[in-house]
Order: sequence, then C-alpha cells, then structure tokens
Amino acid sequence: MSEQRVHEAMERALAMGEIGLQVCARRGDDIVFDGWAGAVEEGGPTVTGDTLFAVFSVTKAVVATAAHLQAERGHLRYDAPVTEYWPEYGRHGKEATMVGDVLCHRAGVPQMPAGVTPERMCDWDWMVAQIEDFRPVFAPGTTNAYHELVWGWIVGELVRRTDPDRRPLAQFVREELCEPLGITDLYFGVPEAELGRVAPVVADRVPGPSGNPYFDQSMPVAVFPGPAVHNTELVRTSVLPGAGVLMSARAGAHFFSLLAGRGQACGARLLSPERVASFAEPRPDAHQVDKVMGWVAWVGVGGYWLGGDSPPAYPVLGPNPHVLAHPGIGGSIGWADPDSGLAVAICHNWMQPDEVQGSNDPGVNPFLEIADAVRSLAGGPR
Repeated sequence: MSEQRVHEAMERALAMGEIGLQVCARRGDDIVFDGWAGAVEEGGPTVTGDTLFAVFSVTKAVVATAAHLQAERGHLRYDAPVTEYWPEYGRHGKEATMVGDVLCHRAGVPQMPAGVTPERMCDWDWMVAQIEDFRPVFAPGTTNAYHELVWGWIVGELVRRTDPDRRPLAQFVREELCEPLGITDLYFGVPEAELGRVAPVVADRVPGPSGNPYFDQSMPVAVFPGPAVHNTELVRTSVLPGAGVLMSARAGAHFFSLLAGRGQACGARLLSPERVASFAEPRPDAHQVDKVMGWVAWVGVGGYWLGGDSPPAYPVLGPNPHVLAHPGIGGSIGWADPDSGLAVAICHNWMQPDEVQGSNDPGVNPFLEIADAVRSLAGGPR
C-alpha cells in the first residue's frame, strides 16, 4: 500500500503541472522505490527509468563530495587559503579566501564573468581565467551569497589542482566516485550516443531581470539554466560543474546513498563517518538572508543544503537536521538521511516556479506528498 501511495503522489504531481518525473529511493544497497510517470515532453514518448534529466544545482552535491574526497585523502584542507592550491586565484582582494569559504558560498564572488555566453561557459580554461581576474563583490568569508553557477568552477578547479594526476573534473568524478560505487547514468557531459535519452527542459516562463542585482550577476539571462541553454547539444555534452549534470533518479539515489551510508556504499568506504557528520553543521551566519537568494538558504559548511525546520530548510527534506541534500533550480532534488540510511532523488523536466519549490502547502508543492510517501515506505531509523 505504501508503494501505491508513492505512485499516486506521482500521478498527482502530473495533475499539478509536472510533465514527466522519476523517483528513486535506496536504503543501503536495497532499492526501496524506483518509479516514473509522464512524458519526456508534451505529446512525446513516456518517461522510463533510463531517461536522463537535467538536475541543475543537484550537480553541486557531486562536486562538493569530490572535494571532500580530496580532503579525506589529505590533499585539501578546509582551513587553507585557496591560493595554497591555486596561486593565480589570489588577485584583486581574493587572497584571503579559504577553501571552507568557497564550499559554503562565502567566497564573495557569486558573479559570472562579464560577457559570458553558453559557448564561453562551456570552455573550462576561459572560465578559470575569468575567475582568477574577479574582484570580490563581498569581502571573502564575511557574507552568505550563494554562488549560483560559478561555485562549480571554483570547487572543480580545486579538485583538479589537488589531484596528483591533474585529471579533469568529469574524469575524476567518474573514476573516483562513480566507478567505485557502481554508479551509471550520471554525466558531466552526456556522450553523443546517449543524447536520445535526455528529456528536454520545459518551462512556462522566459527568464528576465529579477530585481536583485546580485542574483542577476550570479545567474545571467544569457546562460540561465532553462530550455534556451540546457536543451542545446553543446551544453548537454559539456562539463558545467555548477549546474550541468544529467542523470536518472536511479543514479541520483545511488550517489546520495554514499552520504546516507555515512561515507560508505556498495561495500566501498570513501569518506569517514566523522567527516560526513560534520557536513550537517550550518554555515556561519546561517540564519541571515542570503544576498543572492534573497531569503535564508539553509546551507551547511560542507556545501550541502540541510534538513530541519521549514523554513528555512526545504520542506521536502523533513525535520531531521542531519539530512544532507541539494536542490536544483526548477525543483529536482536529492537527499541523504544518515540516521535512517535513506537516499532519495527526484528528477523531472518542468521548471517549477520558486514559490512551488519552497512551499509547505501540499496543494502547491507536489513533491511534499512524494517525499512523505517515500519516507513512510522506507520506515524509521535503522
């Protein structure tokens, strides 16, 4: 009956505006739920378990975990200046930026480069050079200002520079995270042969100025994560480390099972339990309004979003403050509960308005019932 409840919640989401979606939940090595509903686009083929979705900032959870893996191995220290690993970063007032500042969105450089285009954004070296020349909008380490897109290149470049083999981020993630855990269908750049499995992004609104200049600098219209940019082959096949992963919900739940397992999944231990537990600490000044978001973004020191009372936590995550998660613009989300061992991912193709994602009203937010039904199906703590 509980599994039927999840299916019914998914059908209700379709009735509320969703086009197609997948939900997958794991507890340890066991799949608790694996379901899908709807179509890849209006009038198009039906979604399957193998459909790939753009999940936008859920990407950041993967990149953050890659950085923590480097810290686990002694290659990266949170309390070290970024310049210890990336000397060229230390220009124009960024010299005092600590690695920990970057991870929790307090580096003070939330802006994307002036003149950025999709083509330039897809050029890793161009992005890195622009970031090196950035001047801080806020003094590093002083202000919560969510780095909507640029965060990925800063953390990703730190991963690359601290890797003894200097592997590109996508290769590092594939070889050091996905392969040891047996994760498939999580892509930083989809192979051309798999493009036919990608569901188009669907949106009801065209992006425009938000009225918040910090947000607009962080997420310029020219590269805004939406259909005009993310339905192009260029973007789908490129490495966008802040918001570019394409994956299935199966892959997402598989990835978050590492965090739900306190650093261990599928027989492989990649992070210590103590390190994973530390990620649940809220970032400094956590209750202050984030300058970019315009509201309190409940982010932890490790770069993951946290569960807990809502607001400020995302309502779908539930009340447990130990939950580690990452939402993506438009509504995709993945989370891990280390206390119960439950890992969940919801992938979809309709760009939900912000008022839907943050709503505690199940009549507005279709994912609330899905999340509650999945938790009910999985049962309580281990």
